[in-house]
Amino acid sequence: MDINDIKRVGDQLRAQMAKVIVGQAETVDLMLVALFSGGHILLEGPPGIAKTLLAQCFARCLGLAFGRIQFTPDLMPSDIIGINMFNFQTGSFSATRGPIFCELLLADEINRTPPKTQAALLEAMQERRITLDGKTQALSDRFMVVATENPIEQQGTYPLPEAQLDRFLFKHVLSYPSEAEERGIVAATGASVRMPDPKALGVECVISHEALQDAIAAVGSAKLNDAIVDYIVRIVRATRAVAAISHGASPRAAAMLATASRARAALDGRDYVIPDDVKQLAAPALRHRIILSPAAEIDGRKVDEVLAEIVARTEVPR
Repeated sequence: MDINDIKRVGDQLRAQMAKVIVGQAETVDLMLVALFSGGHILLEGPPGIAKTLLAQCFARCLGLAFGRIQFTPDLMPSDIIGINMFNFQTGSFSATRGPIFCELLLADEINRTPPKTQAALLEAMQERRITLDGKTQALSDRFMVVATENPIEQQGTYPLPEAQLDRFLFKHVLSYPSEAEERGIVAATGASVRMPDPKALGVECVISHEALQDAIAAVGSAKLNDAIVDYIVRIVRATRAVAAISHGASPRAAAMLATASRARAALDGRDYVIPDDVKQLAAPALRHRIILSPAAEIDGRKVDEVLAEIVARTEVPR
């Protein structure tokens, strides 16, 4: 599979998603970039804007085994990864796998569970494996987490630890649809209060497991010249050198931004990265990896505003 094939697959995936999802083009694009980068994505937005439906449709388009965990305050790590249970008939322990053993995992309302339970995802997201009672079990090579969180309801929520946030390639903030898009949503789904069924609406799988692996591997062939590498490094290092930020992005953030820029170039049908690829991905790749200083928070500064200033000040390679 080459770069042109990746663009074709991306267009087909967008077309299938559009059968159910009205608008949300930027969200779908970022999910595609995360997929072809081998990364995970955190979706933040108010309830009722199709975050769950996005994940379900995405899994069906790709033919991935879909799993869902509804995060709650009383959820335990064993509810995610599984547990060894004693079988009285055989007199031995047997492993009962948790819902994390899937290919696309929807971690719904991930910030409603304590850090102890959130930590059960760390090894899975970073190394695509879990450790159960001292034994390591591999997850699928295509394992991807799509997590959601609600910014409105703060009661009963827990902030995601920095180590957890850093596992996500992107944090995307969803907004309400435009008036025309909302009218389209009501016209298409206003006949029932139930969630639309992607299968019933004709959403089809457009890529095999083998072809998906080939596509992810082909993304690495997109050229990233020295000037673009320097540009990415300058942006990331600038997050550690401004007074408005008390904790900047890590070198891992720079490496992940480079990988994502390659994927975005491939989805556009290019075998080389341009500065615009980096610019458009800088905010979703970095907004969850920096912490504003107390003075900036008192002044009402926003993370996206500070990042936009950094990108605007950073010299663009020619």
